[in-house]
Amino acid sequence: MTRFLVSDENPKGHKLEELLIEIRGDILRRCTKISDDSRPEAMAVLSNNVTILEHLTEAIHLALDSTKILDTAFGRSQADKGGPPRIGTE
Repeated sequence: MTRFLVSDENPKGHKLEELLIEIRGDILRRCTKISDDSRPEAMAVLSNNVTILEHLTEAIHLALDSTKILDTAFGRSQADKGGPPRIGTE
């Protein structure tokens, strides 16, 4: 059973891209809080966060692409209404 994502067992879950976008926003908000801190530790953390944001953005694009592929091939997901998975096994 998935804990966060939409599935037949978790119809109230989220789309992967929605969670990634929310996490990206949280990291961006944290970045703004340390952007003026010139201590080496803060600068290193900010640099790491920027790299993480780049990876998250790529992950968001991949998740959106997967959703588009599934929507095109099988129609919109019905998992949030208790429908079967579009691919894979139940």
